[in-house]
Amino acid sequence: MSSSDSDSSSSYGGDYKNFWQITRERLLHEMLRSAKAGNSKSNWKVLIMDKFTVKIMSSSCKRSDIAQEGVSLEEDINRRRQPLPSMNAIYFIQPTKENVIMFLSDMSGKSPLYRKAFVFFSSPISRELVSHIKKDSSVLTRIGALSEMNLEYFAIDSQGFITGNERALEELFVDEEDTCKGHACLNVMASRIATVFASLREFPFVRYRAAKSLDVTTMTTFRDLIPTKLAARVWDCLIQYKQKTEHFPQTETCELLILDRSIDQIAPIIHEWTYDAMCHDHLNMEGNKYVHEVLSKAADASERLHKKMTNFVSKNKAAKIQHGSRDGAELSTRDLQQMVQALPQYSEQIDKLSLHVESRTWSFGDAGMTDVIKFLTTKEDATRENKLRLLMILAAIYPEKFEGEKGQNIVKLARLPQDDMNAVNNMRLLGGASETNKSSTSAFSLKFDIHEKKCAARKDRTGAEETTWQLSRFYPMIEELIDKLNKGELSKDEYPCMNDPSPTFHGTSQSTPMHQAPAPHSMRSRRTSTWAQPRNSDDGYSSDFKKMGQRIFVFIVGGATRSELRVCHKLTSKLQREVILGSSSLDDPPQFITKLKLLTANELSLDDLQI
Repeated sequence: MSSSDSDSSSSYGGDYKNFWQITRERLLHEMLRSAKAGNSKSNWKVLIMDKFTVKIMSSSCKRSDIAQEGVSLEEDINRRRQPLPSMNAIYFIQPTKENVIMFLSDMSGKSPLYRKAFVFFSSPISRELVSHIKKDSSVLTRIGALSEMNLEYFAIDSQGFITGNERALEELFVDEEDTCKGHACLNVMASRIATVFASLREFPFVRYRAAKSLDVTTMTTFRDLIPTKLAARVWDCLIQYKQKTEHFPQTETCELLILDRSIDQIAPIIHEWTYDAMCHDHLNMEGNKYVHEVLSKAADASERLHKKMTNFVSKNKAAKIQHGSRDGAELSTRDLQQMVQALPQYSEQIDKLSLHVESRTWSFGDAGMTDVIKFLTTKEDATRENKLRLLMILAAIYPEKFEGEKGQNIVKLARLPQDDMNAVNNMRLLGGASETNKSSTSAFSLKFDIHEKKCAARKDRTGAEETTWQLSRFYPMIEELIDKLNKGELSKDEYPCMNDPSPTFHGTSQSTPMHQAPAPHSMRSRRTSTWAQPRNSDDGYSSDFKKMGQRIFVFIVGGATRSELRVCHKLTSKLQREVILGSSSLDDPPQFITKLKLLTANELSLDDLQI
């Protein structure tokens, strides 16, 4: 969602603030507002950023927010800039050697570009670079602040963030493993995740999906260990914050669960039946904006639908009664008889009209291999994209069906180009060395609402709030994992904890959900702040931050989906714990498919050269 939804978070005090509010207020208040103009003739100041920090700022703050804090000009540190010696400058930059050199160039010598510099680094700066700054005595007297903001993530939603590692799939899950690239990617990702906890003053229990070997003879690959390696790196960063950062909690205040894309291979591909997901899936969006031009009144479908509905209501007895045409008068026996007789037609027509009035999308539902083959052979009008996504889901459920001659036959039936089939074949790279490859049918199902015990990986959703959507809503795997984590039922063997085990973790949290008794050392009070969501979400839950328990963070390596972000909003209200979703990126199905194709792009180009 856009950060422009509300300005009600401007109070900077002890009230409970959600993830996005804290991020926004740190940037606006802790950074921009702290750079006082002093005895300068003007209260206006310049904000200087690099390309990365520009994205951080724009993800959380509007230009009007920044201007309100006295910023009259935003500049790129890598471009030539006009000297403004009467104005103060705020530098919000990454602590790189190039940025430090540019800053020193701006502020050194007899004629600095700005009167005073307030420097804020997005993550911890090395001792070498600090020493480099201190060497220039002319610059030291012109520095108003030199601080580590430790804020190096992009807020994409009131309860979501990404680290901006858009190539994480390519660098971590590629077939020919490049461990140098993989380790570098994990290091950057871990550093950025850790700044989330530094910003929120939270110290988490760090749990992660453990690698599962099929047997003692199976070699564990780099891909299998991604959550384990990332958890270790995040833990190292957190220990540094714990030791060096003022006011950082010394005992656990929340929970972090680190997963990767292999935990749910279907979520990034399937058609999700919510407006936000469908818009990004089916429309050519520019960010969060879609522009559609209506050339003539003849193209106005809604007007024609309105006329059709009006005409139908005027003729159908059940519709007339339903829409109150009798002005509240009591129904006679004859009225009731006519209404019953008209009901079948009424129901049928309303269903048909609803297909047009409500958004309509394609999904395959619950299907077996025979159904898929029938679909590929009979549905000649099926789009290339739908066939591709169907086969990708099938490859996640039945990977063995795409081996050898069987796989070749499916390829022929689908009549998809090799480029698309690469995406299907690369689904195997997300499987990992887990038991799901041996028993795929029990791990995934196309079914939206599962009743059979053999498909119990996606929990049976038959509660009152779920029945409305049971045929159209997809349930991401993280919903059940978060629910188990909240109840203290998540397996410690499958999801071990990096922290040195404490009585609190093994005792209270395993028998009593942590949110029922917020720790006394929590840095947050429990007053209400309800701007983040509408009063009633699409799942029937209302937003109430009065009695929030300890936060739950879930991080997915390899891209998160909008359906998973929706789950976090729903569970926040249901569990009364703010659930925050993080990922290397937020991907729509087309983006995810493109990234999946790149996993073997280098191999393809090498093969082409050899021909």
